[in-house]
Amino acid sequence: MLKKILGWFLPLAVLARVYFPTFVWMADRWLARDSYFGHGVLIPFISLYWVWRKRKELRVTPKRGEPWGFVLLGLGLGLQIVSSLLQIYFLSAASLVLVLLGGVLFLFGREVFKQVWYPIGFLLLMIPLPLLFISELTLKLKFFVTEVSVYCLQSMGIQAAREGSYLYLPHAYLIVGDPCSGLRSLLAFLCLGLVFSYGSGLNGWRRVVLIGAGFPLALVSNVGRVLFLALVSELYGMNWAHGWIHDASGIAAFLFAILVFLAVRKKLEMTPAWMTR
Repeated sequence: MLKKILGWFLPLAVLARVYFPTFVWMADRWLARDSYFGHGVLIPFISLYWVWRKRKELRVTPKRGEPWGFVLLGLGLGLQIVSSLLQIYFLSAASLVLVLLGGVLFLFGREVFKQVWYPIGFLLLMIPLPLLFISELTLKLKFFVTEVSVYCLQSMGIQAAREGSYLYLPHAYLIVGDPCSGLRSLLAFLCLGLVFSYGSGLNGWRRVVLIGAGFPLALVSNVGRVLFLALVSELYGMNWAHGWIHDASGIAAFLFAILVFLAVRKKLEMTPAWMTR
């Protein structure tokens, strides 16, 4: 028994030591103020729970090591060496997922790999994206949301114009900030889509639809929020678009998107069996 415990403890201890700086980097990004990756704290626990749920199946699953797993393991370790030398923690975190996948395949074989590849792959969502990429994507999403909002306002007969992420109205203007870009919602709904699709009986195209549904929902809910704040600013004054109304509109937009998301999942679960073949 002691030999078995040591056999697991030593490799895990070495792995934890090698990736310790990466864990510190991820935790710092998860807990940062206005972080887009606060959900990252929960991802490892969700993955562990999924594996724990399969504990009975894993006990009886044949375990025959697969040599090809060493290739995946080697790629992960090679990526870790390069990323450590260059201090690129994003790649280091990605290499950890490769190492885990390769290690499972190499030590336990294909049958066990089939059981746990999804929970391990899900760990990719805990990895914060590079700040430069976040900045570029946030900027483009802000411009998109502002442009769509201007179009909607003009369709309603309200004069509106856009300059960058500024939305100008006849008697007010609105700054579409980073929280209104929709990136945080996009990441949240991507996680929810993967969680719901794995935890339900959905398969095939229905799983793809559920995962993909979060993207338009996040954008639509944020456009609706900007429209609401623009109308409040125009009708009642710019001061009304700040404070609790601003915060409440964000919560309301997210809850609306959640409800629609759940309705989409329920509709997909009710899809006739013949349509899934």
